[in-house]
Amino acid sequence: MNELIEFFSSNLELIYILILAIFIGVELIKNVPSVLHTPLMSGANALSGVVIVGALLVMLQSKPDDYLALGLGFVAVVLGVLNVVGGFAVTDRMLQMFKKKK
Repeated sequence: MNELIEFFSSNLELIYILILAIFIGVELIKNVPSVLHTPLMSGANALSGVVIVGALLVMLQSKPDDYLALGLGFVAVVLGVLNVVGGFAVTDRMLQMFKKKK
């Protein structure tokens, strides 16, 4: 528990930036028109792929007894994979709308 408190106290500025980025991201996504939402979702797939690769690299570089890094890396991989799969599903549905019906 002391390691977690020490981590938060030493990285307080980064945590503030993360919280600010979350609020800005929510406001940006909320104000995007529906017409642009699906193409932006396709672009988010590439970013999620980068998150997955970064999380795997963090997990590979961490020590076996560093449970915080391994746990956060695992959560990042799972959420990144879910985002990629969901993004491709939404993109596929969008592309189905533009196909000619038989």
